[in-house]
Amino acid sequence: MPREISLSEVSALIGEEIGVSKWITVDQTMIDAFASATDDHQFIHVDPARAAETPFGGTIAHGFLTLSLLSTMNYDCLPKIREQTMGINYGFDKVRFMTPVKCGKRIRGHFVLAEARFRGAGMMMATYDVSIEIEGERKPALTANWITIIQFDPKDRPEGV
Repeated sequence: MPREISLSEVSALIGEEIGVSKWITVDQTMIDAFASATDDHQFIHVDPARAAETPFGGTIAHGFLTLSLLSTMNYDCLPKIREQTMGINYGFDKVRFMTPVKCGKRIRGHFVLAEARFRGAGMMMATYDVSIEIEGERKPALTANWITIIQFDPKDRPEGV
């Protein structure tokens, strides 16, 4: 269970790895569901027999499937901010797909708080350097700079910031 912190504690965590998620198994059912949701049925994702003939040796997860799993990894391991009323995905400055995730592999997210700054009366923008590790692989599945907005009641803003 992620720990709970206050807004006033966030800035002290800049530069720190603040969360490592649980392992998630990326299986063919998950890959097929993502293919259906996005209408991306490229054979390297959904045709195990044909994909076995490629250098991957079997099906691989869509890069965007791997990226989308950051949300569940976030909920699993990042500290809960006591004053937060809502979180918003603002976007990514950079995403790189480094290593394909083969069907059946386990992955987990690593989150480093790169920046946190107050914006407006009731918002904090937090940027994370994230990577998704593939169990047993040297290189990560992906690396990214993920920007989120933490909303809170302006009366809860710490003094002096």
